[in-house]
Amino acid sequence: MANQLLKKDIAIIGYSETKNIRRSGRSTYDIAAEAASKVLDYVGLSNRDIDGMATVLPSSEAGNNFWSNYLADHLGLQTTWTQTTDLGGASMLANVARAAAAIQSGYCEMVMSIAAAAPTTRRVDDQRSYRSEFRNPTGIQGPPGAFGLLMHRYMHQYNLDFTALGKLAVEQRKGALLNDNAVESLRKPITVEDYLNARMVSTPLRLLDSVMPCDGGNAIIMTTTGRAKKMGIKKFVHPIGYAEMTNYNVRDQLPDITETGFSVVGPKLLKNAELSVDDIDMFHPYDDFLIAEFLQLEQIGFCNRGEASEFILSTDISPKGHLPINTGGGQISAGQPGLAGGQLNMIEAIRQLFAEAKDRQVPNPSTAMITGIGVIPYVRNWGSSSALVLERG
Repeated sequence: MANQLLKKDIAIIGYSETKNIRRSGRSTYDIAAEAASKVLDYVGLSNRDIDGMATVLPSSEAGNNFWSNYLADHLGLQTTWTQTTDLGGASMLANVARAAAAIQSGYCEMVMSIAAAAPTTRRVDDQRSYRSEFRNPTGIQGPPGAFGLLMHRYMHQYNLDFTALGKLAVEQRKGALLNDNAVESLRKPITVEDYLNARMVSTPLRLLDSVMPCDGGNAIIMTTTGRAKKMGIKKFVHPIGYAEMTNYNVRDQLPDITETGFSVVGPKLLKNAELSVDDIDMFHPYDDFLIAEFLQLEQIGFCNRGEASEFILSTDISPKGHLPINTGGGQISAGQPGLAGGQLNMIEAIRQLFAEAKDRQVPNPSTAMITGIGVIPYVRNWGSSSALVLERG
């Protein structure tokens, strides 16, 4: 099947982001309204111009069967196409592909893809399935427990140099120091020694391996390239390739938990976009835990299996380096605003491609790869893997 995105007839023409705040006391609707207002102001549109909306159901609104309807109502949007995706942190990248298909199919012309969450103010989700029956009684309480086991398995199979994880943590923190939207308590420098001495959360996973939950929101606006040019838009980016995988190895009773959907998604994405890893100017991987970035680097193809430590230690991953990684701090150092965190790194990628990242600007980037991860299943790796390539227009 031909990759329709290579036509470059879809453009992302604007982005917005709220400040990430711990226990903001704000509702998800309030945060979403701020993100929507900012992105509309950025592109010079009103809510009357938006006829499509894509979103994700946040944990602060879980159980709301009419979330997209109520959210659109709150934002004053009358839509002909509406999408709520529930692939966890992979959802907002997935929404770019779904919105592009909707625009190309004529269902709508101008889409706002918006995410907001307030999990540190109000969290009401209740994830059931096998969790309460098999997982929670064994003591695997949430993602830190699962990723602690994953790190153990990776250490057994490969070389894991914790100084490499420390370097990654330090470099991303440098990005947060220059990011006004990062959680304030995270806008403090750290050293590799700070990382190595951080308390254990789920051995060998340390506190500085892990995200800090917060409240926040973000949004983008998509339309056709032709309409963007008619509007006089000077800056836009094209999504030129997308791939996703849900429930990788689901039928394998004893899967290798270090194997992820990115072993399929990464090569497929690059083939669809007609690129190689050498053509990627920036990498913005989903980073709820640092070890997840190692697995993505290896399985997408930036380095071989088990060589992420060596790759990180030998590569300049700063904004001026060979492969800039999560230049705004990523979720690890900017904060994870619930499932809006799935769009946070994409916002940074767009900002960089628009040359609006100020002191952390990557020199003249033309491409960026962004990834998403969703769901922590039982006795397997994460449930959904999504990846997107953006190209400067």
